[in-house]
Amino acid sequence: MNDKIDGSMGRRSPRGLRQFFHQISQMANSPWGSGPGKGGDDDGKGDGKKPGPRNPWVTPDPADQRRAQKPRGPSALDELLRKGRGGFGGGGSGGGGGVNLPESARLWKWGLLAAVILWIGFSSVRIIGEGQAGVVTTLGSYSRTMGPGINFKLPDPFERAQIEDVQSIRELKIGATSNESQNFVLTQDQNIINLGYEVRWRVRDPHQYLFQIADQENTIREVAESAMRATVANYTLTDAIGPRRASIESEVRARMQQLLDRYRAGVTIEAIQLQRAVQPEQVTDAFNKVTAAQQERESNINDAEAYANTVLERARGEAAAFDKIYEQYKLAPEVTKRRLYYETMEQVLAPVDKVIVESGGVTSYLPLPELRRRAAEAPATAAATVEGGR
Repeated sequence: MNDKIDGSMGRRSPRGLRQFFHQISQMANSPWGSGPGKGGDDDGKGDGKKPGPRNPWVTPDPADQRRAQKPRGPSALDELLRKGRGGFGGGGSGGGGGVNLPESARLWKWGLLAAVILWIGFSSVRIIGEGQAGVVTTLGSYSRTMGPGINFKLPDPFERAQIEDVQSIRELKIGATSNESQNFVLTQDQNIINLGYEVRWRVRDPHQYLFQIADQENTIREVAESAMRATVANYTLTDAIGPRRASIESEVRARMQQLLDRYRAGVTIEAIQLQRAVQPEQVTDAFNKVTAAQQERESNINDAEAYANTVLERARGEAAAFDKIYEQYKLAPEVTKRRLYYETMEQVLAPVDKVIVESGGVTSYLPLPELRRRAAEAPATAAATVEGGR
């Protein structure tokens, strides 16, 4: 076949060569164009639906060149921009162009655009004060915690910031402090006591405080009541209303902190203060009697301890004095014995009326003790007489 083609090419004219290559381009799978019925024609211009590749061996038709040089219409992007300009007050021509709006409508649209910009700007900036923290949530899920200062976030509602105070001390009163309220607690000795106390706490971790417990204040109240009942159950009534109140406060605080840490509440218990610890009103009289008896018991115990201390101190003093006398007795026994005899007789005979009689017979004497006694009784008798006369 190649020999035939070479022979034909050698014998044909240029016009015949064009027709020959045109026939080859019409063959199926030809590199010069598609086969019949697939977009080719006699001049390599296609069937009018989709032009195929130009045949390099065929001279272009002048009509095809004029159609190629015809100006094209606007692109889709240009048409979209033109419609946008028309929507904001610009004019347009041709089918589908923008509509000219009145001045008030254009101002309304620009005002709406400015409002949207301001809303995005103000909702994206958060100023956190000293002692505060901002918990940021992205579409309802925790994202981060912002510290004091100027902070930025996505505009609402994509990110929301909830500011929480983490420095101030908050107070929670349970049982109040008035006698009308009742908060009965059972003691170790099966007595009932009416307690009123105050819980002081602050937020340590705002993320845990906001997301781990639903009702924060009610949870802290219930934990405080549970810890107080568990602690007072280990103390007697006397200890709870008197000397062991400080121990109860510290133990309740420790119990509360342990429970809240287990709940991951993000709360720190600063102090527990018992403000009232009294008996119920129904047993006030009996309780007062018991209290009076307990106070009398304490008073008697104190008096006994004071007397015991006095006796012990006196005994210690006498023992020290005896040791000194014994040292002197070892040096001079006779003199020490005579001195002890005289001192003893002086102590024994001092409060006794004495009569001194000389040897050789009884003589008159002057009763000095009797005269001294009468002199002491005379002023009292005279005062009684004067009072009776009045």
